Amino acid sequence: MEFPYLSSLIFVPIFGMVVVMLLPKENHKAIRWTATIISLVPMLVTFWLTWDYFVNFSGSAAMAYQEGPYSWIPSLNVQYFLGVDGISVPMLFLTGLLSTLSLLGSFGITNRVKEYFAFFLLLEAGMMGVFVALDFFLFYVFWEIMLVPMYFLIGVWGGPRKEYAAIKFFLYTLFGSIFMLVSILILYFTSEPHTLNMMTLIETCPTLSHSLQMVCFIFFFISFAIKVPVWPFHTWLPDAHVEAPTAVSVILAGVLLKMGTYAMLRVSWPMFPDALRTLSFWIAILGVIAIIYGALVSMAQKDLKKLVAYSSVSHMGYCMLALAAFSSVTAIAGCMFQMVSHGLITGALFLLVGVLYDRAHTREIAAFGGIGAKLPVYSGIMIFFSMAALGLPGMSGFVSEFMIFVGAFGALSKVLVGISVLGVVLGAAYMLRMVQRIFLGEFDMAKWGGLTEINFREIVTVAPLMVLTVAIGVYPAPLSNLMRATLENLVTLMAR
Repeated sequence: MEFPYLSSLIFVPIFGMVVVMLLPKENHKAIRWTATIISLVPMLVTFWLTWDYFVNFSGSAAMAYQEGPYSWIPSLNVQYFLGVDGISVPMLFLTGLLSTLSLLGSFGITNRVKEYFAFFLLLEAGMMGVFVALDFFLFYVFWEIMLVPMYFLIGVWGGPRKEYAAIKFFLYTLFGSIFMLVSILILYFTSEPHTLNMMTLIETCPTLSHSLQMVCFIFFFISFAIKVPVWPFHTWLPDAHVEAPTAVSVILAGVLLKMGTYAMLRVSWPMFPDALRTLSFWIAILGVIAIIYGALVSMAQKDLKKLVAYSSVSHMGYCMLALAAFSSVTAIAGCMFQMVSHGLITGALFLLVGVLYDRAHTREIAAFGGIGAKLPVYSGIMIFFSMAALGLPGMSGFVSEFMIFVGAFGALSKVLVGISVLGVVLGAAYMLRMVQRIFLGEFDMAKWGGLTEINFREIVTVAPLMVLTVAIGVYPAPLSNLMRATLENLVTLMAR
């Protein structure tokens, strides 16, 4: 029997959570290192899966490393069914990497350390589960499991308005989950025999009536759009980001937002092609609004963390534009590149904002000036990721946006794509404005003379993200080849 790699991604973090909870709460060092070392296991498993999938499975659109389907709740035909393909493998890689780096970046947490690291490991298990589940019951369980640790991580360890931000995040996501549950129940009762197997439903759902497809598609879309978040469902995001601890913001931006777009590609798009064709223009409209609106609001921000948060709304708008161009393999590949690229770049930006906040105890952009002279290493790294975020050629952000524009231009309204290109200009404007105000100009020695340079641990948390950002930007072929067969199959399914 083959080793259960996918199950290990879920149960190793849960095992780690139990171990952490058994440690003495006063021994902060043991708790921190235990959680981080245990999280290395799923990270290394995702690295191996990515390599092995690239070597042995990237030419096939079939699910790899399948576990199951095993009967779990026979009376409801619920199965324990796991598997991965070219769209879930990159997401697992990103989740494994960012989870470990975030735990390493959480060593500054001093309040209720045991609970913090235990919740973080539970969160990792939930995220991994979403990307490997192929049964709707299992998918829904993992989707909901993430709510609990994220609620407490924001509500207990967050900023001054942490309770408000945590409740807002919880209610928004729970509201969306209700729509998802209704759609799942509709699919369960309309399938014969009743099933929650995603692979079976992808084959049978296109035969449903147009009206039923529309209802299920819209309900799923609301649920997933809240997670992305698509305008106008985005309002929970800035509050959650600003109040969340640094490492939680990294996971929010790097992984949780991608779950919405991943779920669209896994569930809604291949299952309901008729509804997708009917609504694709309006999805493109929502994407364009998010791109422009997110960029304009970012330009108006005075808080550095809020600027990065609103930039996520804009960058995920590109994903929605690509998803609307569902007939183009290039656009869908651009969406996947954007999901990976945004996770790397924005995750790093939140880590770096946290580094500055830990020293200065403020995130107000206007409070700084000229710190490039005082903190040259930190400034160099921050400017690197700022350039990556605005889509500088040679970095991953440029590749993803270029692929999206090329694919969308051939599949969508030229006017909409033309308007969305303005988001690149606006992105450059707010990132360069931030760089100018914080790192250039006169340095106030009296106010910021005590600032200390970024330390080794903090460099370790962002260095892998720098390497991957450049690697994908300079040579995107490995990631493209990893996903190609799966994406071509997806586009074929959506064309039915």
